[in-house]
Formats: sequence, structure tokens, C-alpha cells
Amino acid sequence: MNMQQEKVVSFVNLKSQADKLEHGIQNAINRVIAHGRFIMGPEVFEFERKLAEYCGAKYAVTCSSGTDALLMALMAINLRPGDVVLTTPFSFIATAEVIALLGAVPVFVDIEPDTYNIDPEKLNKTISVLKGNKKKNVRCIIPVDIFGLPADFEKINEVAKSHGLHVIEDAAQGFGGSLKENKACHLSDIGTTSFFPAKPLGCYGDGGAIFTDDDKIHEKLVSIRIHGKGEGKYDNVRIGINGRLDTIQAAVLLEKLKIFDWELERRNVIAAYYRERLEGKVNCQQLNKGFQSAWAQFSFVSEQREMIMEKLDEKGIPWAVYYPKALHLQKAFSFLGYSKGDFPVSERVSETILSIPVHPYLSIESAEFISNTIISALCKR
Repeated sequence: MNMQQEKVVSFVNLKSQADKLEHGIQNAINRVIAHGRFIMGPEVFEFERKLAEYCGAKYAVTCSSGTDALLMALMAINLRPGDVVLTTPFSFIATAEVIALLGAVPVFVDIEPDTYNIDPEKLNKTISVLKGNKKKNVRCIIPVDIFGLPADFEKINEVAKSHGLHVIEDAAQGFGGSLKENKACHLSDIGTTSFFPAKPLGCYGDGGAIFTDDDKIHEKLVSIRIHGKGEGKYDNVRIGINGRLDTIQAAVLLEKLKIFDWELERRNVIAAYYRERLEGKVNCQQLNKGFQSAWAQFSFVSEQREMIMEKLDEKGIPWAVYYPKALHLQKAFSFLGYSKGDFPVSERVSETILSIPVHPYLSIESAEFISNTIISALCKR
């Protein structure tokens, strides 16, 4: 892609957002520099209050990344080596990585072919089989809000309740999404999200947060975040991590949160346009009744993916493939003993999925250009 084409369409346009917020963000950073509390400064706690209010949760605990958010959540439920955690094989590695880091065992469950989220019926069947093995201590389910679309938590929470399991929502891509009247990050016992720069709400580095209504879980999270602290810095009551969110990142996020609803609305406008233009030509991620996506990515599957990618390249339009290899086929998880064919839906989606630009600063004219390019590629068949 040459520089002229890159100016026409970008996959994630952080520059336009930075220009829009330049004055507020610069002032916010300057305030942090002036007071000098770069670690756990007042902006961190103000941001936590506003996060909790936005999602409707009792508590929000910020941390250093979306990965650490998942890790801390699992530590807060006292996950032990050998415990079983069920999750999707169609996600970024962090979802399952944190399970293995604690010595627990990730068990994958295949996804739905239209939403790309974990399949609740297959989930229930898998748990029932595992429960039949008395040696398997099944503890938790981690559904992922893939591409910003919440998993079916109404069904998943029912399954979890019937089996006495925790549910941790991986909303790394999902902040801003919703299921009926409930916001993502607050759809289960514990919710987590990421503030990686390219996420719907992103900072200028790494960051994350955990959400809960549970007083005891909140108390543990606050402790785990700072090396398992108790009454003071040198009173350590449990094993923890260095998981703090920098004050400057909190200050940046506070400014970005002010325009987040406007950005979310813009994402929805672009996504709706794509869905209208591409319907019947590719299979777009399905939104069932009552579900609202945060549109971290706009993704579809097509048997003609290679042809579409070639045409997009020709026109200088960026694209991405999330995710080219399902987790059960990653070398890092070879110790689990899975093979190709074990999760056919995830594997097929990985082979045919494609994501195109959907950021808030994308014009309808650019969305039309992208849509026309995809349609023209398909007309070559």
C-alpha cells in the first residue's frame, strides 16, 4: 500500500481521534505530570468509578492489560493447578494462555458458525462429559465477546449455574457492546476488558479492567493487583502480580470516555452500512435479537476470501485476518493433545474469516468504496 492510498482508508484511525481530543488529552497528561502521582494517582480511581457506572457494575478494578485482567480474575476465584477452564478455540491466545500460566487446563468448546462465539449447547455437553470424570475439577467458563459481539450469556450463565461454575467474560473486544439492557463487562460473575490502543476504548499503551458486583472478589482483585498486598505495601497476604494501570493512561482514557458513545454510534452506522451492502454476498457476523456489538472489528466469512484480499490490496484498502489459526492447533497448546478436525467450525471460520475497517472516523464514502471493492471482487467469479 502506498502513502497516498493509506490516507484514503486506514484500518484503525487513531490520528483523527488524537486530533479531536488533542487539547483535553494534553491538559490531562500535564495535570498528572504536575501532581507527580504516576502510579495509582487520583485519575486511576476516578476512571474506575466512571467505568463501573458506565457498565452498571458495583466495582471496576483497573490493571496493566487485558491479559492481566483475565489472569487476576482467575486468581481471584482461587484457580488451582489441574483445574479445568472451558473456553473458545477461536480467540487471541491470551484467553487460554492465562489458564495455562496458572497450571490449570484449558478445555476448548467449538463456536457457533454465524456469531463466531462459543456454542452454549456444545458447552453444556462438554461440561457434562467432564463432570462424569471424577478426576476433572471443572471450575470456570471464559466466553469471549468476539469482535465486540457479546456471547450468549443468558444461556451460558444458565449452564454455569446448573453445574456450579464461575463465568468470566472476556470482553477484551467487547466494551460498549450489550445484551438487552445489560452492558458488556457486566454479563457474568466477573467481566474483563482491554484498553489496548486499537480496542473500542483504547489508551496510549497497555491497560485493562475487571468488573464485578462481588465484595470479596473486589477485595481480592485490589490486593492481587499490587503484589497481594494487605493493610500496607509491605504486608503481603497472598501471591499477586504487578498489575497496576499507569496514571497517565487513566487520564487519557478519561478523556476518551467522554466521546466513547459518539464513537460507538459511528461504528454502528458504518457496520449497518456494510451489512446492508454486503448482505447475500458474504456471510457477515450475525447479530441476534437483543445483542449489540461494539464493532471492534467488522468481520465476515467468504469462500472467496483470497480473491477479496487481492482486490482490496489492489485498491490500497487494509484488511486483517482474526484469527488465522485456532488455538487448539497452536504449537503452544500441543500439550493438550488436540488435532485438526477436533473443532471444525472454528477451523473453517479461521480459513474463511476477513475483517475490514470499521473505525468511528471512517466516512460513508470510504465504506462505500470498500464495499464496492468487495462486490467487484466477487463479480469476477
